[in-house]
Amino acid sequence: MRKLGYGLAVLILAAAGSGLYVRYLVFSPTGIFTPPRVVSIRKGASMTVAAGELARAGVVRSELAFVLYANLTGRAKRLKPGDYGFKGGEAMPAVLAHLVNGDFMVVTVTVPEGMTVHQIGARLEEAGLVCENDFDAAARSGSMVAALGLGPLGSEGFLFPATYRFSPLVKTDQILATMLERFFAVLTPAVEQRLFDLNLTAREMVTMASIIEKEAHAPQERPIIASVFYNRLKLGMPLQSDPTAEYNQQGDSERAATAVRTPSAFNTYEIAGLPPGPIANPGLPSIRAALYPAHTDYLYFVARNDGTHIFSRSFAEHQRAIAEVKRRNALLRGLKG
Repeated sequence: MRKLGYGLAVLILAAAGSGLYVRYLVFSPTGIFTPPRVVSIRKGASMTVAAGELARAGVVRSELAFVLYANLTGRAKRLKPGDYGFKGGEAMPAVLAHLVNGDFMVVTVTVPEGMTVHQIGARLEEAGLVCENDFDAAARSGSMVAALGLGPLGSEGFLFPATYRFSPLVKTDQILATMLERFFAVLTPAVEQRLFDLNLTAREMVTMASIIEKEAHAPQERPIIASVFYNRLKLGMPLQSDPTAEYNQQGDSERAATAVRTPSAFNTYEIAGLPPGPIANPGLPSIRAALYPAHTDYLYFVARNDGTHIFSRSFAEHQRAIAEVKRRNALLRGLKG
């Protein structure tokens, strides 16, 4: 039927009841579908191909009538690719409007800064897109991770936090490719030059950014916190970052008081230098802080209970800052009591 010329097709339809049948095919709604039917329109698909998919799914009653209607309305070449869900009860004008407007099915997922691979997998599973365990395996040791040379630790740190719109039929590797592409878009030539100036690899920079992400709560403090860690590295001091000690690849958090005494390759109370890889997936502000730290001589910081920190140059100053924070906290507890 696809090989018929449009003129001959018009004659065939016109002969079928003086146009009444044509009007029925075009303007009569289909029945309701239970469950809804999904039709995938691939990029570059012609209206004829799309009409065939719709007709086979029962979304339109006639492939030919749909092609003719689309051509007569001048919208045959305005299809948008995607996966479309149809509940039924619609006539051809409404079906064509979905294809032209791009009303395809999407699942919107927001990945906040600071999530681990495991936590991202759990969020994607909640959205009905993947099995969490399958995502973990692919993100840590799948074929895409291997092809990109991300090493034994996988894509932790390289999955860019953002809001994503995925087809409900998306594959795990497609999700990973989308998130990794967003990250590698950050590695512009200017960033590559900056990494060279800092004598850092991309993994080392992202590892630093991930620690900053977990430590910083006030945006303006990110470059200052970065400076503390870089200053410690220059002096050969351990970073002594609680979030590194708390990190494990299953995404479970341990209490810092216990974690800092637990030997681990990521525990920067136990090891000198950076941990072997990122402890979370940092956002762009933390990446920028890792690339452009503030110029300070701070070596310590302690958290206030408002999300900010007191920064100190010496251990003696740091001890005084800790005492001050404890006094303030005790005062606040007294006021609340």
